[in-house]
Amino acid sequence: MLRINKKIARLAILGTLSFAFSSGLYAADITLKLGHLANEDNVWHKASLKFAEEVKSLTNGKVEVKVFPNDSLGKEMDLINGMQLGTADMTITGESLQNWAPKAALLAIPYAFKDLAEMDKAVSGPLGEEIKKEIIEKAKIIPLAYFARGPRYLTSNKPIKTVDDVKGLRMRVPNVPVFMQFWRGVGAQPTPMAFSEVFTSLQTGVIEAQENPLALIKSASFFEVQKYVNRTAHVRSWIYLAISQKSFNKLNADQQKAVTEAAKRTQAYERQLMLADEQNLEAELKAKGMTFVDTDQSGFAKKAKEAVLAAAKEEVKPTIQKLYAD
Repeated sequence: MLRINKKIARLAILGTLSFAFSSGLYAADITLKLGHLANEDNVWHKASLKFAEEVKSLTNGKVEVKVFPNDSLGKEMDLINGMQLGTADMTITGESLQNWAPKAALLAIPYAFKDLAEMDKAVSGPLGEEIKKEIIEKAKIIPLAYFARGPRYLTSNKPIKTVDDVKGLRMRVPNVPVFMQFWRGVGAQPTPMAFSEVFTSLQTGVIEAQENPLALIKSASFFEVQKYVNRTAHVRSWIYLAISQKSFNKLNADQQKAVTEAAKRTQAYERQLMLADEQNLEAELKAKGMTFVDTDQSGFAKKAKEAVLAAAKEEVKPTIQKLYAD
């Protein structure tokens, strides 16, 4: 009878512990906070949640990832600064890193890649490794995975059919030097601005236009304040799911391996979401009242090459020339 009671007691304890862990009563050993600018409908957020699930599974709950969309943990540049100081853990970022690592500008050179396959080849090859290495060395941030982005389009309240139509256009761009160079080069008046401020600035007329992939145009509800999507397709780029080097180094070897594997799985998952999303976005934006305009990309591309090369830093200029030559 005593043996049976001991067995029952052990089972009860095990059951209690199992419930406690599964219900979150026991906290993880390490919590990583992942902040990004997109909203809950965006594929980046869905991919971030997938990453959190994979990390929890692969570390048996020892590492937890908490996801904060909508710039709720801070704006992109603030998060990058925080990651370098050790006060922030993770974000989704890309060409903005060129403010620390110049070669990150190569993520988003206007008219550098003709299609997704060409971009994939670049990012997974020597060029991608070169960029990643410099980001780690100079920005102290580790790219764990990359997400391909849909092409960037210009939205406005007037149709943009040729490059001459953007002359004097007051528009928002991210705080990315190569974007400023490009839009100035084609005659627009670009203003760097945090993503979270764009909707209100369009609504109040502070700016007249902005540029982004269709996914962000939709998730930010720009269809409420912009009439046209102009098919400039001026940038095909990727963006990194990235972790602070300081935060990564707090993990033990097994946890680092698990986080890296979780990122790999998330990259494949996000690609599926992105491709499916791109097929539906144009129809959804048209249903919201936006008109798509066929734009003469050749005029933009010619001026892009001139503007970008004229302002490029010497250390990246040869690579940019090669990208345009290819």
